Amino acid sequence: MVAIPITRSISIDSGEIEESFTRSGGPGGQHVNTTDSAVLLRFDVGRSPGLPEMVKERLAALAGSRMTRDGVLTLRIEGSRSQLLNRQEVRERLIEMIREATIVPKKRRPTRPTKASQTRRVDGKTKRSAVKAGRGPVRE
Repeated sequence: MVAIPITRSISIDSGEIEESFTRSGGPGGQHVNTTDSAVLLRFDVGRSPGLPEMVKERLAALAGSRMTRDGVLTLRIEGSRSQLLNRQEVRERLIEMIREATIVPKKRRPTRPTKASQTRRVDGKTKRSAVKAGRGPVRE
């Protein structure tokens, strides 16, 4: 089997990817009824030895409803009339999803507003309050 490089340290085996072909939906004339150009790709994330556990967890979060309960990622492409182009596109999309899952998100550091920004905010509220108070009925 051929190894598909994802990053420098991560690669997956092409044997882990299962592809099946179906007919594409939509218009297309007589030719569309005879060719299976849509590609359904299945990749078992849970059983893949090439992916670290943290990447598997982030990939599951990224995939959302495209991930089954068993941990199988399913992608369907039917954009092109060519089966070959659809196969290339679905593999590229899988590789891109895995690359995106390898990026470790930065931890958010909670920050507090500065003293100057707090005083600016309160001053603005005071000015606005004075403007609104001046709109009241005129007293003699």
